[in-house]
Amino acid sequence: MNINVLNHPLISHKLSLLRDKKTGTKEFRELVSEISGLLFYESMKDIKLEEKEVETPICKTKGYVIDENKLAFIPILRAGTGMLDGLISVFPNAKIGHIGLYRDEETLRPHKYFYKVPKDLKKRDVYILDPMLATGGSAIAAIKLIKEDLGKKNKIKFLSIIAAPEGVEAVNKAFPEVEIYAAALDEKLNEKGYIVPGLGDAGDRIFGTK
Repeated sequence: MNINVLNHPLISHKLSLLRDKKTGTKEFRELVSEISGLLFYESMKDIKLEEKEVETPICKTKGYVIDENKLAFIPILRAGTGMLDGLISVFPNAKIGHIGLYRDEETLRPHKYFYKVPKDLKKRDVYILDPMLATGGSAIAAIKLIKEDLGKKNKIKFLSIIAAPEGVEAVNKAFPEVEIYAAALDEKLNEKGYIVPGLGDAGDRIFGTK
C-alpha cells in the first residue's frame, strides 16, 4: 500500500491518549492539532526550497526558504478543520480552502454540500486534511474535486491521523499518485464503516457534539 505511517515514540504516546474514550474535548482537540503538525512535518520532507541570502550578526550566508504562496491546506468538513491549527502554526500565511462532504449512513457514499478553494489553486501544492481515512469515499471525492481545479504538475497529499486498510487501498487504486500520510494504520473497518480500533467519531469528539 502507498502510505507513509509515522513510527515514532511521541506519535505512539499521543495516539494512545487520543484513542482513550476518557480523553476530554479540550485535550482531544489539542492532541489532534499536535499530531497533525507532526504529520505535516513528515509530509514536507521533499518540498522545494528557494535560495536566499541571509545576514547573521557575524556575516552574510546562504539560506533556504519555503514559499508559503505555493501551499494550500484544504480540510474536509467538519472534522478536518480540527487539524488546521497544527499546520497553520507552521505556515500561517498558507491559503485555506474547505470541502463539505457528508456520508450517507446507509450507502456510506459521500455527498458534496460545500466547496470553496483559493482562486490561484493551480499555483499551489495541496494538503487535504481528514482525521479518519475509513472507506476512502470522502477522500476520493475530495481529490476528484481538487483535481478539476489543479494543473497536472501540482502535488496532492492526503493527511490523516488514523487510516483503515480498506480506505488506503481505495485511494491508491483511484489515485496512485497521491501520497498518504497517517499516524497509524489500523486493523479494519467494522460493519458500520468505523475504523477498528479507531477512536470513535473524530468530529463528535473534536466539537463535543456527542
